[in-house]
Amino acid sequence: MDLGSDPRKPKFDEVRKDEVRSRVRMLGGGEKIAAMKLKFVNVSVGGKTQKVAIKAVEDDNPANKDFRRENVLTLGSIIETELGKVKITSRPGQDGVANGKLVKAA
Repeated sequence: MDLGSDPRKPKFDEVRKDEVRSRVRMLGGGEKIAAMKLKFVNVSVGGKTQKVAIKAVEDDNPANKDFRRENVLTLGSIIETELGKVKITSRPGQDGVANGKLVKAA
């Protein structure tokens, strides 16, 4: 008997009008909300948080070098936004949202 599920790869998608999330049933009957397609990231700058649109996935991803090409967002990914480069500090496939901190201002 196999336990677990297929990996969820939350992606940056500029074509869609809205963000896509799905409910995932966990062991024990609990539920988790997983992000599937994202357009925005919550960026923390100097103690204030703002919702910013994602422009592109930048640099190498620490989880997998091919994730940049596929636009997959994971913990530690660096993305380009209107404010500058942002490093993702949350797990979008587990939390359902992308949070990050500003690394380099535009």
